[in-house]
Amino acid sequence: MATRPETAKKILLRWMYGSMALFGFFLAGFVITATMQGLVSPPVMLTVLVCLASVLVLYCLILRDAFDDRPLPVLKLTTGALLAAALLPLQALHPPTDTGNWETIVFAWLASAALYLPLWSILAIGAALTAALTVYVSAATDLSWQGALTTYALSALLWPGATWVWCWLWRTIRDAHDSQAAKARLAVSEERLRFARDLHDLLGHSLSVITLKSELSAKMATKDAARAAAEMSEVRRLAGESLAEVQVAVDGYRSLDLDEELTGVRAALEAAGARCTIEARTDKLSPPARTLLAWAVREGATNVLKHSRATRCSITIDGGVLEMRNDGVQAPAADTGNEPSSDTGSGLRGLAERMATAGGSFSAASTPAGEFVLRAEVRA
Repeated sequence: MATRPETAKKILLRWMYGSMALFGFFLAGFVITATMQGLVSPPVMLTVLVCLASVLVLYCLILRDAFDDRPLPVLKLTTGALLAAALLPLQALHPPTDTGNWETIVFAWLASAALYLPLWSILAIGAALTAALTVYVSAATDLSWQGALTTYALSALLWPGATWVWCWLWRTIRDAHDSQAAKARLAVSEERLRFARDLHDLLGHSLSVITLKSELSAKMATKDAARAAAEMSEVRRLAGESLAEVQVAVDGYRSLDLDEELTGVRAALEAAGARCTIEARTDKLSPPARTLLAWAVREGATNVLKHSRATRCSITIDGGVLEMRNDGVQAPAADTGNEPSSDTGSGLRGLAERMATAGGSFSAASTPAGEFVLRAEVRA
């Protein structure tokens, strides 16, 4: 399954490819019309069409390279510049008319160069091209130099500007997705560090004392059996206390607050681009029921983030009944009843077992309408 940034990249590139194809068809139409009017010879027409198509194809290839953050495509830029420059003497031999202006293709090359060259060089090249074309066209046609200057100046600004914005939009989408993924990894790492720190604080001192007393007991075993027995009794007591502390820590780690979990899930889903609505009536729920439903909410949200491309998710809690719906199902699947489907991972299966052990019920299935529905019911 393609990620959202990859999907956005394909959409942006295909949109630009389509725009270039449409622009190329217009220019080709102008050249063919000029040929039919006898203003351009057929050999020149073919040469111009090949150059136009080559410049536009190179523009698309250079844009794709920029999307992929590849190094400076020197060969493609140089080839595009030569092909665009080859059109100018051909234009000089055939004075421009309303149906024969193909010289504007040089600004397509300028736009592709703007993705890699410094701003000052793009401004200098754009100004030089604008001045040269303005002088030539105003001298060869009835078009005023003011009109030619306006046309070429706008082309020199809009082509590179639009191309740069296109590439900036893609990089913004990619960076936003990478930031979300980095935040998720950071949250997991922080939780692991917290748990490791808690275990160290709980067990570090106790295990150190147990080690020392065990060594002392081993040394005293042949000299003072009563002392050795007393030390081992103390070791046993410390080990029991340490085990109890670990159990308390793990139980606290496993305990979830339903309200906090709902708030966190909403933030996570909306950060991933899915609109989340929550309607929860939890006042009368017992602590065990709240914990079970909190686990269901967490696992359901994890399933949405990992296994779907949802744009909206609704969470409803009424009494001891939780229902989560999202629209991230790619294709309708058969209802699996109370057994979650295998492609949703082991998390939902573990949740179903937890619910069954507590005397509740659980189901997770796709609907014909293209939604995925998770439903959990516990004793309120």
